[in-house]
Amino acid sequence: MKVFGIAGTSGSGKTTLLDQLIPRFVASGLRVAGVKHTHHGFDPDTQGKDSWRMREAGCANVVLVGARHLTLMRRYEEGAPPPELADALAVLPADTDLVLVEGYKHSDVPKLEVYRPGHGRAPLWPDVPGIVGVATDAPGDVAALTRLPVLDLNRIDDIEAFVRERAGL
Repeated sequence: MKVFGIAGTSGSGKTTLLDQLIPRFVASGLRVAGVKHTHHGFDPDTQGKDSWRMREAGCANVVLVGARHLTLMRRYEEGAPPPELADALAVLPADTDLVLVEGYKHSDVPKLEVYRPGHGRAPLWPDVPGIVGVATDAPGDVAALTRLPVLDLNRIDDIEAFVRERAGL
């Protein structure tokens, strides 16, 4: 299982880039999984439904299974440290070829930063470990700021090839 991350500030285009990359990897025959980290709390369940009631009764894990989906809901106690990337990777099927991670920017997996200078935010690459390249809408300007490989966000073929090479595919 190869793991590769997409990092960037909010609104930089991480999800949009993944929307373009995932179908390409899948079309080439890879079994792709995605891990999305959010700092915002969320509940994937619906209050009052059977699975919600099982969790409320005390189940640490509830698996919700339908005709085409399986969802694992794991409860973490209030005040417990948040799940790490390794926790998410541990529940993925062993036959997964590539895991694309959005978020977990401080993890030690190789990452491509999506950076848009026009958004007025500082780049992550000087301070965040594991960034191996930058995809941007201003490649000429960004190339003057870093020694990292710089890719044009509009050249998805180049980005796909870069991810394949850096992920070891």
